[in-house]
Amino acid sequence: MSSFQIIVGSMLGTAEYVGEACEEQLNILNHEVNLHLKPNFSSIIEATLSEDHCQNSTWLVCTSTHGAGDFPDNIQIFIEDLKNCEQDLSSINFIIIAIGDSNYDTFCKAGYELNKLLITKGCNELIAIKTIDMSQEIDPEDLAQHWLSQNKDLL
Repeated sequence: MSSFQIIVGSMLGTAEYVGEACEEQLNILNHEVNLHLKPNFSSIIEATLSEDHCQNSTWLVCTSTHGAGDFPDNIQIFIEDLKNCEQDLSSINFIIIAIGDSNYDTFCKAGYELNKLLITKGCNELIAIKTIDMSQEIDPEDLAQHWLSQNKDLL
């Protein structure tokens, strides 16, 4: 069993719904899960690094891209705190689900930017970034749950 901190960046609710669907799927897979709809960097770091087996702790970030490639309002302070962090984050594993619309040239830009930032901070990418294209006729929650199930051996 692993521990997951689900960190949500959402403006209109889609990433929040995807985060909740991921929480449900990870619970089915018998993982310990904490969902952060208003992510606080200090609280998440404390929860992650204080866990008995932090090497089995993973951040699952579900974020949309807003405006001209920006992070959603609710995750901007978390991102700034992460950028300014000087702590060793090499024990943190991460997975990113980026949500966007491929009709825009900033498709999933926030997710890609966060992916780069986490890598520069020494975090370990467990699975390559998953993008969800909202211009397609899909159910993003079902897609995210199915994707997690397909990758359960890597979690």
